[in-house]
Parts: sequence; structure tokens; C-alpha cells
Amino acid sequence: MNDRAITPPAPMTPFAATVPPADNPLLDYLGIRLASVGDGHCVFELDLEPRHLNRQGSVQGGVIATMLDAACGYAGLPVGPDGALGHAATAMLSISYLSKASAGRLRAMASVTRAGNSLYFASAQLTSDAGVLIATAQGTFKRARPRLEN
Repeated sequence: MNDRAITPPAPMTPFAATVPPADNPLLDYLGIRLASVGDGHCVFELDLEPRHLNRQGSVQGGVIATMLDAACGYAGLPVGPDGALGHAATAMLSISYLSKASAGRLRAMASVTRAGNSLYFASAQLTSDAGVLIATAQGTFKRARPRLEN
């Protein structure tokens, strides 16, 4: 494992004027917070607790995957006229686990790298509050069609 520190990101401000709720029960259950979303970017944060750790004392890989998947997915979501986020499904997600983390705050920062009518591609980095790069991800996502109201 390489514990090389990267330059810590600048303090984040929401890309949208107001951050809408993540509206995701799993993220709520895990304590993963939507910090900013909009304009093809997204940031999620998590303050690590003992429940997030594996038996070796480092953050469980599924927690890392969930944060990166959510960040990449939400980065490409359309925002409706009422401010609500649209929906998408993950078609493919590739993760590289680079370093361990066992305490502090994790931040998943994602951006859309390319988008078409229904598919978009996004990449993300997960860093610790010390600026250590924990994992990276690249994924393909399919936007859900808006539901027609009866």
C-alpha cells in the first residue's frame, strides 16, 4: 500500500445554491452525507466510525465502493425544476483500492468525464482528511427516463 499524501482539496462549497437531500436510505444508514452536487460534479463525505471498519481495523471495501459509486452516479444526475435530483443506474464500476484509512473523514469527489443522451461516464477519488488518496473509480451510468404523470 502506498500512503503517499496528495495535495488536500480546497474547502468545498456546494456547486448548486442549495444541496438537495440525497434521498437514499442506504447512504443515510451508513452516515454518508451529500456535501455538494451539480454541474457534473458531486462530493460525498463520511466521518468514520467503528461500524465502518473491517476486522483489520480499516474502512471496509464495501463502504469505499458505496461512496465512489454514489459520487460518480450523482455527478451526472439531472436536477428537476423543483430542485429534485433525477435517477440513474450503475452499468459498470471499476475501483482501485490504493491506501487504508481507519479514522477521520473521507471525501468522495466525482466528475462527469463524458455524457450522451442516456449514458454518462464519471470518475472519482476518495481521499482522507489528511489528503491521502484512498481509492479511485471510473464508471458508466444510465439515466432513468422521467416518469410521465397520469
